[in-house]
Amino acid sequence: MNENLFASFIAPTILGLPATVLIILFPPLLIPTSKYLINNRLITTQQWLIKLTSKQMMAMHNTKGRTWSLMLVSLIIFIATTNLLGLLPHSFTPTTQLSMNLAMAIPLWAGAVIMGFRSKIKNALAHFLPQGTPTPLIPMLVIIETISLLIQPMALAVRLTANITAGHLLMHLIGSATLAMSTINLPSTLIIFTILILLTILEIAVALIQAYVFTLLVSLYLHDNT
Repeated sequence: MNENLFASFIAPTILGLPATVLIILFPPLLIPTSKYLINNRLITTQQWLIKLTSKQMMAMHNTKGRTWSLMLVSLIIFIATTNLLGLLPHSFTPTTQLSMNLAMAIPLWAGAVIMGFRSKIKNALAHFLPQGTPTPLIPMLVIIETISLLIQPMALAVRLTANITAGHLLMHLIGSATLAMSTINLPSTLIIFTILILLTILEIAVALIQAYVFTLLVSLYLHDNT
């Protein structure tokens, strides 16, 4: 019971070397592929889900925005598989690390913003000053809009980190309570264990939803700049 609550969030090492890169490269190996003309049910379902997700995210984009479809689909698959693998016992979830989430959010956000300034510079600059703004408020609004633009990647990363970390901490606390109560009161243990199962189901949903939300927000940033 003296285990550090945040021990599961410490990046693992192998022979003193960080193993985070190997963990990040592991999820793509779990995605099934087929070399046959006729796919099995698993691959057919996988392709249907990818097509459905891609169609929903790309429906609002023009031709230039749809060039990002492969990257956005790859992003949502990577985040979803990483989040789900992190729910396994004694596993490490890279998306609980703010540094990794920033490493995903900043380049995608910067690419969308740079594309907007290159292709539609007037529209991009118009976001900094809404139409009809009183003259005395112009400097303040420009500063506020600039800050809101620069904080977008931080909001993306913090949202994903906070949601995944909070779920893992809650599961850890309830799991520890279940183990502690198992030798004291069996009926209470069964109740807490039932809550833990329900929370696990909820965390599976949260893992998928957060992957979708992260990718959808990147898609919205892209739509605003194309």
